[in-house]
Amino acid sequence: MGNETIIMILASLAAGLSFAAFAFPFLQKSDQKEKTRSLIEKRRKDLYQESRDGSNVIIKDDNVSASDNLAMFYSFQKHAGSMGEKARDKMLQAGIRNPKAHLKFMISRAAIPIVFVVLASLYFAALPEEKQYSDGMEALMLLGGALFGFKLPDILVKNIIIKRQEEINISFPDALDMMLICVQGGIGLEQTIQRVAEEVSEQSEILAEELGILCVEMAMLNDRRKALQDFARRVGSGAGKTFATSLIQAEQYGTSVSQAMRVMSDELREIRMAAAEQKAASLPPKLTVPMILFFLPVLFIIILGPVGITVSAMGG
Repeated sequence: MGNETIIMILASLAAGLSFAAFAFPFLQKSDQKEKTRSLIEKRRKDLYQESRDGSNVIIKDDNVSASDNLAMFYSFQKHAGSMGEKARDKMLQAGIRNPKAHLKFMISRAAIPIVFVVLASLYFAALPEEKQYSDGMEALMLLGGALFGFKLPDILVKNIIIKRQEEINISFPDALDMMLICVQGGIGLEQTIQRVAEEVSEQSEILAEELGILCVEMAMLNDRRKALQDFARRVGSGAGKTFATSLIQAEQYGTSVSQAMRVMSDELREIRMAAAEQKAASLPPKLTVPMILFFLPVLFIIILGPVGITVSAMGG
């Protein structure tokens, strides 16, 4: 093959890849909406089964029955108390809905420090005598490894929670605008949340998932306030918790839901703009060190390089 043929093939492949990259997000939209609908339908079936069994609402995994889930939850509550409740809240806020997740989380916080201490002890035992650390240094390193192993699961889960909350806070003002339009059009709150959950799935899959579970719980549970409190518990903080609190207060005091949504939308947009301005203001100090390390040496070489070459040539 000649050079022209190779260039034509490469150009065709590049054009095909560019078109695929452009079209792939549009092809995923229908998949995301279908995933949201299937999640809503699954949650509806779970709530129906739990209502027949007479159990409380507990988000459960596919492989665990409602009775096993309920027994495990109350057993864990009895033995772990408030610590287990906080661990379960963390798992829900991280999007981990397996009822065994908080058990595994607490077990990992106890087991990982032991593993780190054992590995460090084996490392110290394998060192030759001339490279042995002092007893105080070994004790300090063992303590540091145990402390790091104890905090490691919490750090990983906390990072997941922060990312989820950031995505929800960014997408929630737009979702509130759509809810406001639907409510002012006379659509019920449950139908509004379900419709918005399907539409917002293209922008934020996490928010669509949480709103989908909320709309099912509001439709299936007798107490709407309980559904909103569970939503605030799963979201953790930020826009979602403000939304749940405002709706609870609007229902309690009989105020307008549409007015509450309008005020929330304006406040959340101001908060989002303030956060963006804060990030923009913190950017120059963050760029100072990279500029000193990477940009300025290159500029000095470009500016002073020709001068140095000329001077060395004249001297030679």
